[in-house]
Amino acid sequence: MSVTVKAADAAQFLSLVPRLLGFTPTRSLVLVPMARGRSLGAMRLDLPPDDLVDTLASRAIGMICRIADAEAVIAVIYTDEAIGSGPGAAFGLPSEAGFRLPGRALIDALDAHADACGIHVIDALTVATDGWGGHDDPDLPPGGHPLDGLRVHAADAASLDEAGVDASPHGDQASGATLPPVDAQMREAVAQGMGALSAALEAICGIPSVSESTRGSSRKTKGTGRAKAENSPRIDPAALEAACELDDLPTLYEDALTWHPSGAPMRTAMLGWCLARPSLRDVALVQWATDVAGGDLAMEAQRRWEDGAEYPADLASVMWGEGPRPDAERLERALALVREVAALVPKTQRPGPLALCAWISWALGRSSHADRYAAMALAIDRRHGLADIVRSFVRAGHLPDWAFRLR
Repeated sequence: MSVTVKAADAAQFLSLVPRLLGFTPTRSLVLVPMARGRSLGAMRLDLPPDDLVDTLASRAIGMICRIADAEAVIAVIYTDEAIGSGPGAAFGLPSEAGFRLPGRALIDALDAHADACGIHVIDALTVATDGWGGHDDPDLPPGGHPLDGLRVHAADAASLDEAGVDASPHGDQASGATLPPVDAQMREAVAQGMGALSAALEAICGIPSVSESTRGSSRKTKGTGRAKAENSPRIDPAALEAACELDDLPTLYEDALTWHPSGAPMRTAMLGWCLARPSLRDVALVQWATDVAGGDLAMEAQRRWEDGAEYPADLASVMWGEGPRPDAERLERALALVREVAALVPKTQRPGPLALCAWISWALGRSSHADRYAAMALAIDRRHGLADIVRSFVRAGHLPDWAFRLR
């Protein structure tokens, strides 16, 4: 459900920015593109070092220009600096001589690039540690306006609550990019489930299990075939059933969006096994970003690619952030699922789910979260392909193409 809240002044507008983002930004530049007086969302970037101010301003306005309907922008700087006193304050000189708002150089650079692109900067604001103010406000009091003036109005809060929007989001841009706490016994059950599943797949399909690949040659069993059979581990019936479910991955991935991994160790083991394998993980990525039919196409494309055929460009483009905009609610369900799977599987099996968490976060426009998940995956496997790709997206400031489209 969408909601329209009219901001009567800069203070009311600033009170709503965290609600647009879903968090309260810190050390950030936030750009709110506008069209016909309405916001088109919000975009957050890290504040740059002094020598990269112009580079960031150019990139930021370039992003605004990619939004087809954007005709103007409001810029807000969130800084951990205080509003500084200038030399004129002691002599009662006007506000512009008596103190300074942090971020002036960045605002000037944004103004210059926006003007060159025909984008109107409606307002430029700074929220500091001890106050806030507008860079073009001639009546700004010394020290800026008090921060307690940025509270959400009661009527606005009621409208936001009715629309299902959190009127008081907690945390900053990095909050939430952690794995959920899980029960140690459940984690152990998942590890046992993955071992049993590997053994079942080895027996059915000849896929070597992890334990088999790590056995030393000195442990070879001597004797008759009967003796070897007697020494073979018993196949867990639940693992055998799970192994058979892997025969239809698109159905499994679709059903998984309704699962609660902490209550189903064998189901979690199935997903952990799949997401640790790039070819099967990428089928999940395409399917959760599209639909079950997309999963069927991705599964077939993967089979054909393994036989030497070209991978279809339209499916590959999903990973790069091109094509139709994914259903955000569907991606949110996938992210919640995969975060829990990553928390439950053994550490050695965690990079795959973590990298998928990174990609889904990036696809949802949460680059800070994406970078953190990718870093967690690379800390375990420094050569993990998908994690490295997502991190390169974030470091380059590359966003999905659908982030610049309204639909």
